[in-house]
This record gives sequence, structure tokens and C-alpha cells, in this order.
Amino acid sequence: MSSLRTLFSRRYFPRYVAARFISNFGNGMGTIALTFGILHLKGGSASQVGIVLGSSMIAFLVMSPLGGVIADRYGRIRVAALTDITGGAVLLLQAYYFSTGRVPLQLMIVVNIIFGIAWALFWPALTGVIPSIIKEEELQRGNSVVQFASNLAIISGTAIGGVIIAALGSTTALVIDALSFIVNGVMIATFRHLTPRPTGEIQSVFDDLIHGWKVFLSFRWIVVIVGAFSFIVMCWAGAENVLGPLIAKDKFHGASSWAFVLSWESVGFLVGSLIAMKYHPKYPMRFLMFGTFSIVLYIGSLVGPLSIAAISFCAFLWGVSLDLWGAIWGSALQQMVPKDSLSRVSAFDGMGSLLFRPLGLMLAAPLSEWVGVPAALKIFAAIAFLVTLAPLFVRDVWMMQLSENS
Repeated sequence: MSSLRTLFSRRYFPRYVAARFISNFGNGMGTIALTFGILHLKGGSASQVGIVLGSSMIAFLVMSPLGGVIADRYGRIRVAALTDITGGAVLLLQAYYFSTGRVPLQLMIVVNIIFGIAWALFWPALTGVIPSIIKEEELQRGNSVVQFASNLAIISGTAIGGVIIAALGSTTALVIDALSFIVNGVMIATFRHLTPRPTGEIQSVFDDLIHGWKVFLSFRWIVVIVGAFSFIVMCWAGAENVLGPLIAKDKFHGASSWAFVLSWESVGFLVGSLIAMKYHPKYPMRFLMFGTFSIVLYIGSLVGPLSIAAISFCAFLWGVSLDLWGAIWGSALQQMVPKDSLSRVSAFDGMGSLLFRPLGLMLAAPLSEWVGVPAALKIFAAIAFLVTLAPLFVRDVWMMQLSENS
């Protein structure tokens, strides 16, 4: 087990931690700034929020499999850096239009489609960064440290973002978010040589895709859990990104109230990172699936709604669970999946886990108009409960162990 001092003695690890801190500081205020920026526009609505956020997700899903191939072919760190810089540039363009007070819906859709494409290239590439800068036995702790720093940044960004949005408007927060992507990309680019392009014979893109898909399917526990998270993320997105802000606007104090909830979710991320640094469950997937029931509590707390304090506590529990997933799941992929296929498998993981997120974003508002917000939230909570329960009956999930626990 590696100590923190040993991790930070690795030449590029501190730089990577700093880069992810900066990027996630912007991420902490980015989504809430865009959501309330749209809601505060003349004619802005929850349906427009769902359309804009959903367009980014659709682009991500369409491009994601190819993103894994590109990352494995052209150098994972290089691809991660270039796509982060590109994403930041298009978000700056969007921020400019918000500063004018006139933001055509078509422009937001185009910007977020481009960002979704960049994200689809960035995500699978990022999976290969940690294994290139630290040793295999340091993976879970290294992932946990990176997530701890990222979560600390998200907490800071979300809390400060709520204040900035209330005092200065959404535009300032959107500019900070965009710049954070660019800075992160530039910092990561300084060690792009650690993941060079592979040498030797290169297969066709189609062959690479098929090979990655076969490797993905060969791990039943990955397939089952990714399938479950397709629906879990759908319910989470609809509740948190569309209905939650709507409830905060109508029942509480708008952006500042919802920023408070998201800040506590981020505190949960922080606690989850600390737990993951120390605790290595014997049966990690079993442990993680039980923790996932916290999403049902979170969505259910919005039905009343309960008080902001109670909603925030449920968000905190979900944040703990979600961050444990990030550290332990990421380490499991990095350890169990063949290194030459890691980005492609990660791409299918990301695509599958987020497959129905656009559906949750786009249907949340129409569904709430049809059956009412409380009933829509109950539907999301029921689906989340069933798909969290189902994988626990699959032996490969129940009995899965990492090699260090074997």
C-alpha cells in the first residue's frame, strides 16, 4: 500500500492533481450556472435546460466509442489535453453570448454538441493517465487522491458559483468554467510524452471498435453494472438537473438553495474519497451496489419536498456512494482490463452508463407537466430502486474480487 508521500514523489502526479483541481473548480459552478442562466433568460424554461444538456449527452454517446479508439491510437494524454482546450474554447463562446443577454437556443445546442464530442474524446483518454504516472499497486489510492482534490474543487466551485451567480449573474461563472478547462488542458499537455502513440501495425478503426467491444463483453460484471447505471443515471439526471432546480426556484431560494444541496453532495464526494483511500472491500461490486440505494433516498427527498437540510443530507449520502464508485470502479478497470484496450473499454463503459441520461434530461419536464413533479420523482425513485437491486442477484457482480483481495 502506497503512502501519500510516495504518491506525491512521482514526478507528474502533483501536477496532474493540480490540473484536475482547477478543472473541477470550474465544473462545480458550470452546470448550475448554465441551468439558471437559461431559466433566467426571457422565455427560458426547464424544457430548454433539458434540451441543451441533453444535446451534449447525445453527442457524447454517439462519439464515445470512437473516442476510445482515438485515445488508444494517438496517445491518451495528448487527446485529453487537446479536447479539454477545445471544450473550453467553445464554452467561452457561449459565455460571450450570455453576456449580451441574447442567447439563441440553436447556438446553445450547437455549442453543447461540440462540447459533448470533446467530452467523448476526453473521458476514455483520461482513464489512461493515472496508470501512466504511478504504479499499479498505487492505483486505488492514487485515484482516491485525485478524486479528493477534484471533489474539494467541486465543493469550492459550487459554493462560490452560487454566490457569483446571485451577485454577478451566470456569465461570470460560465467564463470561469470555460477557462478552467483550458488551463487543465495546457497543464496535462506538458507530460503527453508518457502515453505515446503505439508503434507497429495499426488495425482499421472498425477492427479496433470490434476488439474493444469484445473485451468489454468478456467481463460480465462490467456489462451488468453498466446496464444498471444506464437507468440509475437517467433517474439521477432528471431529478437533479431539471426537477431539482425547478423545485429550488419555486419552493426555496433558487440558485443559492440548489447550490447548497449540490455543495453537500460534493462534501459526500470528499468523504467518499477519504474512505476509498483506506478501505478496500473484499467484494467491491457488492459493497458499491448496496451504497447505490442512496440515490433512491435522494430522489425521494425531493417529492415533498423535504427541507433543504434533509435534501442536502440525502444528496451527501449519494455523493459518498458515487465517489466510492469512481475510485473503486476506476481502479478495477485499470487493474483487470488489458492495458492496450483500456480506453476503448472505458469508452463503452461511459457510453453505456450515460446512455439514457439524455432521456432523463429531456423527459423530466414533460413528464412533470403530465403527472406532476411529485409523481415524476416517484417514478424516477422506483426505477432507481429496481435497477439497483437487480445486479445483486448476478453471481459475477456478487462474488467479484480484485486480485489484491483474492
